[in-house]
Amino acid sequence: MPTRKSAALSAACLALLGGVATLTAAAATTDSGAAVPYPSAQTPQAIDIGALETLSAHTPVTITVALAIQNSQAAEQLLQSLSTPGNGQYRQFLTHAQFVARFAPTSATVAQAIAGLAKYNLTAQQVTATTLHVTGLPADIERAFSVSLHSYQVPAHGNAPGYSYRAPVGGATIPAELGGLVSGVMGFDTRPAFKPLSLQAPPALQRPRPTQSSGSYTYNPPEYLTVTDFAHLYDVEPLYSKGLSGRGRTIGIMSLANFTPSDAYAYWSSLGLNVNPNRISVVLIDGGPGAPSDASGSLETTLDTEQSGGIAPAANVIDYLAPNTNQAFVDVFAAAIESNVADTLSISWGEWEYWDNRAITPVIDPFTGRTVATTQAVHELLLEAALQGQSVFTAQGDGGAYEAFHDLGCTGPYSPSQPTSCSEALSVGYPGTDSAITSGGGTTLPAILDFCLNQACTPPYYVVDIPDQRVWGWDYLEGLCSALGLDIYSCGIFPAGSGGGVSITFPLPFYQFGLFGTQFTQPNQVFQAGSAYADDGIPLFYRLPAFYPGRNVPDVSFNADPETGYIVFYTSSSSGFGEEPGWGGTSFVAPQLNGVAALLNQDLHGRLGLLNYAFYAAPDSQSQHAAVHPIAYGDNWFYSGRNGYSPAAGLGTLDVANFAAWLAGGWFF
Repeated sequence: MPTRKSAALSAACLALLGGVATLTAAAATTDSGAAVPYPSAQTPQAIDIGALETLSAHTPVTITVALAIQNSQAAEQLLQSLSTPGNGQYRQFLTHAQFVARFAPTSATVAQAIAGLAKYNLTAQQVTATTLHVTGLPADIERAFSVSLHSYQVPAHGNAPGYSYRAPVGGATIPAELGGLVSGVMGFDTRPAFKPLSLQAPPALQRPRPTQSSGSYTYNPPEYLTVTDFAHLYDVEPLYSKGLSGRGRTIGIMSLANFTPSDAYAYWSSLGLNVNPNRISVVLIDGGPGAPSDASGSLETTLDTEQSGGIAPAANVIDYLAPNTNQAFVDVFAAAIESNVADTLSISWGEWEYWDNRAITPVIDPFTGRTVATTQAVHELLLEAALQGQSVFTAQGDGGAYEAFHDLGCTGPYSPSQPTSCSEALSVGYPGTDSAITSGGGTTLPAILDFCLNQACTPPYYVVDIPDQRVWGWDYLEGLCSALGLDIYSCGIFPAGSGGGVSITFPLPFYQFGLFGTQFTQPNQVFQAGSAYADDGIPLFYRLPAFYPGRNVPDVSFNADPETGYIVFYTSSSSGFGEEPGWGGTSFVAPQLNGVAALLNQDLHGRLGLLNYAFYAAPDSQSQHAAVHPIAYGDNWFYSGRNGYSPAAGLGTLDVANFAAWLAGGWFF
């Protein structure tokens, strides 16, 4: 794991809080500590200040141990039955108690794990059906898991404060007493791991004024779109005409930064939406993420809440807020799913899937010989959510077909002499690659866009005409960059676009079997990076598997291009409240799907669970009642749109009213 990507919270983030605090106009405050910045290209190299056992010998450490579910194959098969329209078990979801009885670790397994850990002077507390919080002194944690922990410091940089974290030197091993019982161990490494998947246009590309979009649509100018425009563009309005508003449903937002709830209320009010003034509740996980701040990604939580809550204005909203660590990432899923209150959930934070699968603190289970990781622990939690009927959505990423390059904020092309350069290996973001979550990709709307060619931003302008909705990929701006004397790297357009491609972690799921347009991983994909990203002095070099039949992402898409993007009402920690136009990223798609799902829940008088099976079965453009519209134009720097599925925009965009009618009417079964 590269040091420049490192960042984290201290070991103070421990207890999983089960209570719900209702917040309205005031900012959500978690504690007096500053929020930790998410990793970026500007994050300085961390300084190893020594062994944790020496520096904090008497300060307890808490980690999360995720216990494996039982009968996982049966759980996967049941998921398919519950999620497939036309199946006799379709939407016959389990209660949480039923899930625990059939699939959760048994009480004997939990007791065995707790007793095994006690042999190392570690105290384990069961906090959910599948997770334990394990606490002990650093020396005891190290002895139990055969790991060496060090403390690191990251200097302050720009407007971002400095912080410290712990991380292991080398890998770890599960104690023999837990062999075969564990799906993941998180918490050895407390650096910030995830980035918000929202984006603004590159600073080099300036627009002179708002411009109306082309075509037959009537909506706000590009960069100023709202949830009202979204409802018009993607045929949500017929649901509102039926009286659907999300009433009686609960939307859950999982996020890794705090926010100011009054921003969301101001946004909804500006659109004339009549909402409950106490509709937002906040649940703090592992102590919460600290106070709202720009550097920690608070705008992400803000836009997630505004978008989902605006599309379903009568739904309740719960924001599950956790620190930005791998441990808290698992804990926030566990808390939101264990409580089983939210009918729908979304998260818009992610990173290259390799970091979670192998590179972040790999832990070996000597009983099975397998590496246990965040990906398996979260997958089993997503299985639980789907079996309980909770629909979960995520943003696929904003790095086009090259998420690893985008994730690290690399410069390009790769050169051994350039410390911040990386190779352009095809790669995709996690958690969108998980087969038990719905992955949202991005498009660019039809528009005529004017761009400035001089510093004064006076005519003539450079005009970009986008006649059709297309896969979001900023290669359509290459001509503008050339006119400005910039290449794609210095211009800031590469590799921005809809995340999409083929997973190297999750196999092709059943709902994508036989689907024309899906692909295997490409050959000759090697990711290497300059010295700025060295891990303990060792340059990064990963040879990625070729021709792997992995999960293809995304599943469905909506507009996500900042150039045809959205306005966000946001209280900045540096400049105060403002109405900020020009935001985009697949971060918008996940909460939009979340809000749409709340409307569909109300329409069908019940939960929908994992919607992927229904999306892939729904009628496409060959039908007069098309529920999905393929995106045939554009690309994400590698994968092109087509009349069918593509690892760029997935199935295409959703026609919400037609999809709702198909779900309710069962036209094809």
